[in-house]
Amino acid sequence: MGYLRERVSYLRGLAEGMQISDATNEGKLLKAIIEVMDDIALAVEDVEELQEQMGEQIETIDEDLAEVESLLFDDEDSEDEGCYATNVECPYCEEPMDITEDMIDENNMVECPNCHKEFEVEWECECDSNEDDKQDS
Repeated sequence: MGYLRERVSYLRGLAEGMQISDATNEGKLLKAIIEVMDDIALAVEDVEELQEQMGEQIETIDEDLAEVESLLFDDEDSEDEGCYATNVECPYCEEPMDITEDMIDENNMVECPNCHKEFEVEWECECDSNEDDKQDS
């Protein structure tokens, strides 16, 4: 980051070593140019520092956004699957399970993935999916 300031300092030292005087017009011009270059170097350093800080903030925002996206997309994915019930307990083996609407047959029967016995469930879908029509028929 200090590369430009080093170069300006070198030019300043070079001008002093050459004994460029303020008495001549060329000397005044060269010293003014060196001062402007020094100001520009300071401004560039400030911009680089701000850019680094903004980069860190953007990285933090990006991480937060990724977390929000994962929460939103996970919710959307579960909505796309239709209705579901969580932690339904099998009456035979008492094993908790998650039931999705596609696991229920036309007689409202579900097979337990643990003991493979069928049992009846009361399915009340409260979502706005097309499967609501299937339950009414």
